[in-house]
Amino acid sequence: MTTPTPAVRERLLSLDSAELPAYLYDMTALREHAATVRAALPERVELYYAAKANPEAEILAALGPHVDGYEVSSGGELAHVAKAAPGRPLAFSGPGKTPTELTTALELGVERFHVESLHELHMLAALATRTAPRTTGRPARPGVLLRFNLPLAAASLEGSSLAMGGRPTPFGLDPTEAGTAVRLLTDGTYPQLRLLGVHAHLASGLDAPEQLAVAGSVVTWTADLATRHRIRIAEINVGGGMSVDYAAPERRFDWTAYGSGLGRLTGAHPDLTLRIEPGRSLTAYCGWYATEVLDVKHSHGEEFAVVRGGTHHMRTPATKGHDQPCCVVPVSEWPHPWPRPAAGTERVTVTGQLCTPKDLLSRNVAAPGLRAGDRVAFGLAGAYAWNISHHDFLMHPRPSFHFLTAEQRIRGTRNS
Repeated sequence: MTTPTPAVRERLLSLDSAELPAYLYDMTALREHAATVRAALPERVELYYAAKANPEAEILAALGPHVDGYEVSSGGELAHVAKAAPGRPLAFSGPGKTPTELTTALELGVERFHVESLHELHMLAALATRTAPRTTGRPARPGVLLRFNLPLAAASLEGSSLAMGGRPTPFGLDPTEAGTAVRLLTDGTYPQLRLLGVHAHLASGLDAPEQLAVAGSVVTWTADLATRHRIRIAEINVGGGMSVDYAAPERRFDWTAYGSGLGRLTGAHPDLTLRIEPGRSLTAYCGWYATEVLDVKHSHGEEFAVVRGGTHHMRTPATKGHDQPCCVVPVSEWPHPWPRPAAGTERVTVTGQLCTPKDLLSRNVAAPGLRAGDRVAFGLAGAYAWNISHHDFLMHPRPSFHFLTAEQRIRGTRNS
């Protein structure tokens, strides 16, 4: 079970039923966690936030003092983050970038492009010759980090929840194309671009020791590449994907150990800047999806609690195939004259309002005495939740959003 913070619990109980479901973000907890992560990282390790995890403007602003920049992966994210965090460094990632997206990034003065293919490199170079930044103070020569799908031992990915590399995937350049890509950026073919380094986000869901092993492999491979081509590689982005355990929320990624390990890597390469780009592991813990039990139903020996909303508001459990950790917050009032539906056993399955048996939020939850009208807060909902959900299916009302400070004064809004 994931217990809401006092600020979240207070707001959850204060909301009218019509304001539920709601996303409740404890901004104080977010800032404290981000500060802890930043403090664990040594010099020459930069922290970029992967905006895809949660692009809410309030989240981006809260992270601002603790991050060195933001990683974006589409033209939409690019425009949104540039507006929400003006003037901050951006890195443009992702396969299949369109000419329009690249042009917009060049006009906005994006300083780092994670180039995924030779075709993309050719296209970026062509566009860079005729596209100037809209603002002064931006580099005339955009920087390139070549993204590679590097080989990894199978054991390196055993603990991964999502492999982005180390096997056939659509992400990054094949290592056999490294020589061609490097030469295009260093032999005068494309003087309008600068080779900054290498990007290699290979896996998600790894604990600190596994993440360090992957980072070490990337650094070693890149050092060999630099030696072969007699070039200097100034930056290596080893990606994000730090583990978040939905089955055991109290078990968190060991940022202290990870920072120490990255410090050893930078110590062995004194001219190198490392960069990481976590998303989920920064914001997941600050968010709750809060709702109300509409009904409790008995079916073939099992019990189901049907709540407002569902996986069309928070698709995380359906996407990852897990049970979202949750906590029941009892409500004593019952406004109706008929009997209050209640669970007769100690465990229930929590479902949403969708007309599909796949609308499962959490199965076999320990919730003795659960009744209609009680409230449920699903934890670890601060990342890859609302923003990856199929909002318009069945056209239910959208959730309200509340960004809570210690003073409880930040507004709540209905997302549109």
